[in-house]
Amino acid sequence: MTKMTDVVIIGGGIVGLATALQIKQQRPQLTVTVLEKEGQVAAHQTGHNSGVIHSGLYYKPGSLKATNCIRGYDMLLTFCREEGVPFELCGKLVVATKQEELPQLETLYSRGLENGLTRISKVTPAEMREIEPHVLGVAGIRVPYTGIIDYTAVCEKYAEKFRALGGEIHLNERVEQLTPDRRTAGNSRSVVVTNKATYEATLVVNCAGLYSDKVAQMTQRAPIDLRIVPFRGEYYMLKPHRQHLVKHLIYPVPDPNFPFLGVHYTRMIGGGVEAGPNAVLAFAREGYKKSDIDVKELFETLTWPGFQKVAAKYWQTGLGEMYRSFSKSAFTKALQALIPEIQEDDLVPAEAGVRAQACDRTGGLLDDFSIIETDRAINVCNAPSPAATSSLSIGQTVSEKVLARF
Repeated sequence: MTKMTDVVIIGGGIVGLATALQIKQQRPQLTVTVLEKEGQVAAHQTGHNSGVIHSGLYYKPGSLKATNCIRGYDMLLTFCREEGVPFELCGKLVVATKQEELPQLETLYSRGLENGLTRISKVTPAEMREIEPHVLGVAGIRVPYTGIIDYTAVCEKYAEKFRALGGEIHLNERVEQLTPDRRTAGNSRSVVVTNKATYEATLVVNCAGLYSDKVAQMTQRAPIDLRIVPFRGEYYMLKPHRQHLVKHLIYPVPDPNFPFLGVHYTRMIGGGVEAGPNAVLAFAREGYKKSDIDVKELFETLTWPGFQKVAAKYWQTGLGEMYRSFSKSAFTKALQALIPEIQEDDLVPAEAGVRAQACDRTGGLLDDFSIIETDRAINVCNAPSPAATSSLSIGQTVSEKVLARF
């Protein structure tokens, strides 16, 4: 039997659930159904990230990342205080380890001020040592806004509140087919077929993360001009007796040409200190281990013209990331740039994550969030970090687009 609903949201990660919650809070009479292919919410990107509450320091002023991160930061903290979700604003240091990084550090500082982060401050090596006694660098930025949290716990609270408002979340339902523009009683609706049921919806919202491009293609006949390229981020944990080396969060100055922040140290809300990640091509979209290989998905990535251009442009960076993936000593050396006392024996392997990075046909790694609309669908096609911090703001942005259709 076909189930009728106003809105189907594909994906039960943090963006999908935040969007669902925002829609129900603003328009309670709409029926909203979330479809999640796993047996729990937050099973992939949300549940595998390092739990950082980002401040908005890195993002181009006026971009979707900047505006949604800054607005989402305040919305997230308010939500967590009201709902009792634990978090800690421990702050972080961004550290320049060599002179040639100083111009980019200055750019970050200026960008932070433009984004309204008035409490950030430049720090000297001596001042860095007062904050993080074991750090070595030539200059730094102190960012007191940055925090730590468990985003799975946030997702579970989103889901709880969404259900309390009458929303439905169907787990273990994988979308297998989506037919837009079916005419029913004079109205155009989409038919969404899963492994368990069929749904008719006025509007489909695609928050499928690692498979957002696949779902987006289902919503339109013309080929979409981007592909999700999965990058695995591998981590180590510091052994308990070495965790005293890290008091806050410690980040390097990022490469402005590469959409990753470099290996860093992150205190965890549940205890412990995580070190990483690198960024290597995953051989499957959900390839959390080096041995996880999906031949079809890997072939699709390698034959995408955009990825081929990325590989040609960043092959040296990619080789370095791959080398660190297989060499613990190389990974340790990268961490020693920030804290020289770290030794290889201080690190134990931790759980990896996979980032859904959109890549266009021309070889551009999309740096900003990307939302693609069709008559019957709204596709969130690129929502990497800081999407978790920004989730309620992205959810509000998408929900406004949804409600404009009703």
